[in-house]
Amino acid sequence: MSKKKFTFIDLFAGIGGFHQAMVSLGGECVFASDIDADCRKTYEDNYGITPEGDITKIEAKDIPSHDVLCAGFPCQSFSKAGNRLGFKDETKGTLFFDVCRILDFHKPKYALLENVRNLASHDHGNTWKVIHDSLEELGYNLLPEPVIFSPHYLGIPQHRERVYIMCIRKDLGQIKPFTFDKKKIHPCSIDTILQDDDEIPNVHEYRISRDMENLIDLWNEFIQSIKAEKLPGFPIWTDRLCELDSNEDLSQYPTWKQNFIRKNNELYIENRKFINSWLKRANKNPLFYGAKAKLEWQAGNADIPNIWNQIFQLRPSGIRVKVNTYFPALVAIVQTSIIGSRRRFLTPRECARLQSFPDTFKYDVKPAQAYKQFGNAVNVDCVIMFAKHMFNI
Repeated sequence: MSKKKFTFIDLFAGIGGFHQAMVSLGGECVFASDIDADCRKTYEDNYGITPEGDITKIEAKDIPSHDVLCAGFPCQSFSKAGNRLGFKDETKGTLFFDVCRILDFHKPKYALLENVRNLASHDHGNTWKVIHDSLEELGYNLLPEPVIFSPHYLGIPQHRERVYIMCIRKDLGQIKPFTFDKKKIHPCSIDTILQDDDEIPNVHEYRISRDMENLIDLWNEFIQSIKAEKLPGFPIWTDRLCELDSNEDLSQYPTWKQNFIRKNNELYIENRKFINSWLKRANKNPLFYGAKAKLEWQAGNADIPNIWNQIFQLRPSGIRVKVNTYFPALVAIVQTSIIGSRRRFLTPRECARLQSFPDTFKYDVKPAQAYKQFGNAVNVDCVIMFAKHMFNI
């Protein structure tokens, strides 16, 4: 398909990552669907199209004919009954079935599907086998293995591996093999998507609190003061920075947890005087409890390690510090990464840029919804690249 007008439908549309990509290639959206009312409103605000709701309630005959079907469908387990009665039997009860029944009815020229990385190995490979075999049965050529790709391969500073499935109707030809040399990954810099603080309305709303600043200062003192051959690659659990309890049977824990407990104990023994003093001060910080009393340093070694020079997240497993080249994958929660040098969270506009949405995109006025929607979105530039490959343009 050359860059000429074509029609597409947008299933599980979210806020329209597929829409942005397809329109940029000359596409016209003739139908969209998403079960989430807030996503439907954002979609309508940006594209002037009101998506339909639950796709499972919509008959295929009520969907306009189209050239391309786009879908970021949820990943679900499929039947292992072994009857091999085809997609109608094995995919029934999953949302992928709705993709299949629409493909079966309309027979569009192409389909482009996106899913989480886990789909490649999900259910010991059964999920991918059912998807692959079902699409072939419906009359489509696709690559034998799912393609796993991340925006940071294109220089977009977000590590977000996702599965992309390109399908072409068998009468139109084959999908060319997709190759990508990871040795030629574009360098990433978070500066390419950051807003200047003075252009952020109500920037104070994104600032971390004074108590959080003090807590990070405490953790900075910790990593800069402990004596060790290198910074701990294991999680630092402050409730385990102590002598081992002779009455505690460590064998009750999984091997990985036993290992972490012993490593924290060794770190404590080597730095007992400093850690005892540090813990007394740390315990006075009102935020020093639970996950914030744990640290995962994943930013490599440095002569003078400094959390404020990196990016970090508040996770259930602890404060995770990563090198400031690219962000971890956006997820559908409010808690985004903290930019150390700015002492603030990512803004919704910066999240939009991480997903390659243009600055003209109007995101939800409720920050919690905006973060959730971008966390669930498909990356626009990645879709453009795979669509071009699929269309052979």
